[in-house]
Amino acid sequence: MKRAWKTSVTPGTRGRHALTSCGAATQRTYKTIAYDARQSHPMSAEPLRFDTKIAVLLRADLEPWQRLNVTAFLVSGLGTTVPEVIGEPYEDADGVSYLPMFRQPVLVFEGSKETLEAAHDRALSRALPRAVFTSDLFATGNDRDNRAAVRAVPTAELDLVGLAVHGPRNGVDKVLKGARMHP
Repeated sequence: MKRAWKTSVTPGTRGRHALTSCGAATQRTYKTIAYDARQSHPMSAEPLRFDTKIAVLLRADLEPWQRLNVTAFLVSGLGTTVPEVIGEPYEDADGVSYLPMFRQPVLVFEGSKETLEAAHDRALSRALPRAVFTSDLFATGNDRDNRAAVRAVPTAELDLVGLAVHGPRNGVDKVLKGARMHP
């Protein structure tokens, strides 16, 4: 069988494609990524695999509004104390600026009260950066009262409804043992 190799530009795409032609069959073997002058480097089509993980563990018995509220509060703590998780600011095509966000996904899990307590113990023993949300915080209305509510309770007696952790992937996975992905 005779093989003919050719390189062509496919209409409607911005990059060059290498195509192999074997009779009637044509196969794409790779794509050279195109980028414009506003980008500092080409965007890769391959998914990024991060060495670290950001995860939130919620108690399964929370109401939907509580799950959203707790998640938002918990992740806000990580961005302030672990600056390397924050990416660069965003800008749209018209030059309008937007705040930077986490540079990696935030995975949300759920579990029982016991799962949450065990995860909290493991996060403490591994000294991972963490944020907690206790049931007492639903009754407060400001940051000062939130901090006072947590300070008033010994570690072992915290009524946890949420926990956020950041750290090496395998360490966070071990902390979250027994939890399941949030539906």
